Amino acid sequence: MNLTKRLSSKNLFVFNLVLVGVIFGFSLAFLSFSCSTPGSNKVVLAEENPVIIPESALETAEELQTAFRSVADKVLSSVVEIQTVAVRRQQTPSYPGIPWEFFFGPQEGAPDSRSQEREYRSQGMGSGIVVRHDRDTYYVLTNNHVVEGATEISLVAFDGTVYPAELVGRDDRKDLAMVSIKTADQFPVAVLGNSDAVRVGDWAIAVGNPLGFMSSVTMGIVSAVGRTGGPAGNINDFIQTDTSINSGNSGGALVNIRGEVIGINTWIASNSSSGGSVGLGFAIPINNAKRAIDDFISSGSAIYGWLGVSLTDPDREMLTALSAEGKRGALASQVFIDSPADKGGIKPGDIITHVDGREARDSTTLSRMVGDLRAGDRAAFTVIRGGAVQDLQVRIEARTDEVAANNKKLWPGVLVVPVTEQVRSAFSLNNNVQGLIAAQVLADSPAEVIGLKRGDLITGINGETVRDLQSFYRLLRENTSRELWFSFTRGDSSLDTLKFRR
Repeated sequence: MNLTKRLSSKNLFVFNLVLVGVIFGFSLAFLSFSCSTPGSNKVVLAEENPVIIPESALETAEELQTAFRSVADKVLSSVVEIQTVAVRRQQTPSYPGIPWEFFFGPQEGAPDSRSQEREYRSQGMGSGIVVRHDRDTYYVLTNNHVVEGATEISLVAFDGTVYPAELVGRDDRKDLAMVSIKTADQFPVAVLGNSDAVRVGDWAIAVGNPLGFMSSVTMGIVSAVGRTGGPAGNINDFIQTDTSINSGNSGGALVNIRGEVIGINTWIASNSSSGGSVGLGFAIPINNAKRAIDDFISSGSAIYGWLGVSLTDPDREMLTALSAEGKRGALASQVFIDSPADKGGIKPGDIITHVDGREARDSTTLSRMVGDLRAGDRAAFTVIRGGAVQDLQVRIEARTDEVAANNKKLWPGVLVVPVTEQVRSAFSLNNNVQGLIAAQVLADSPAEVIGLKRGDLITGINGETVRDLQSFYRLLRENTSRELWFSFTRGDSSLDTLKFRR
């Protein structure tokens, strides 16, 4: 081989070697790039342990995140902060001449300083929901306990603007109230949902101002529905949620995943000394408030239907004694004279189980159902009387505080209980005592007027023997259309009351 051929052969070898290196390097770079390119799975190198995150899971999580963002965007501007000031005056001793006047009394010629009226300003805070708009007036729904006793009310909007507000109306039975502001500014009105459609396990999102942290959003689920036993006198059936609710959330919105208001956050149960949230929050169902919204705007107060009975929740023993074992309902222990119940045939001792076919499982439920009826409505009340089921038609009247508190017409005005071991202990009774004890005699009622007292052992009605609850209420129904008197034992004496004429 000559020199020229040798050189050519050497150059070809070097060229081939370089070409192979370039190809290898390009392939390696391409492989590295392809491993970092998005695909159906992402490989994240965390130290030496790769974690594979499915793209489908990320998409689902981002869709849920988008839903929560949408709820916040929809609701935040329609939930406001409510600030209140309550002014109270109190007489306080004043000793400007301390120490001389304190020890020696007022000095001659000195002004009287025995007492002085001082003014105290107490500040409060809560939340509210914009629920109605009429020209330049916006109506905001909140809790009664947020504004109760307030002499000054202000609303703080989502953007921080402060507006003076006026009280429109309030209702302490459902703990609802309404305030209003007048402004040319624009507020979105909250969309009210259907709380009857709420189910356990549904998403629940609270919007309000907990502990003063304005426009806070917390998330959880509906833990239960139809809860009772809230603050004293409250007749609502509450939505229970584990959504974080704290002081300042009262009056704010509980919304569903569509951003529709399903409840008004009202109270929490807490086992901590701080009173903070432990996942037991309760909201008034929005359907319980819809009629109140109209009533507040039209008349400035909530308008309730009135039946005219005093209700108690019978226990298992009482239901058995009244031949209603296994049933649920409310006991009409007293009936107002000339009330809709009296005119419609409801008697003391009746256990009311349904209103227009809907179950009234306890006294709170029945009170709310009757309250939601309007004056003039006719409703069918299903009662159990002496073991028999009856349907009675009653024409509802409007409830007023005056008529509902008139014990002079509360018939008969005594709540009786059978003598049990617990009753014996409470009233210090002998072991041989049997019958019915007057556990409560209502002030100004017929029973008190004729002389019956708490702790009396009732033995008869209008001369006939009372043996048990069944006979007590049967005799009230059958023998007292014109007059009523009781036979009873008080201490060692057997007595009769005066006669009450109807």
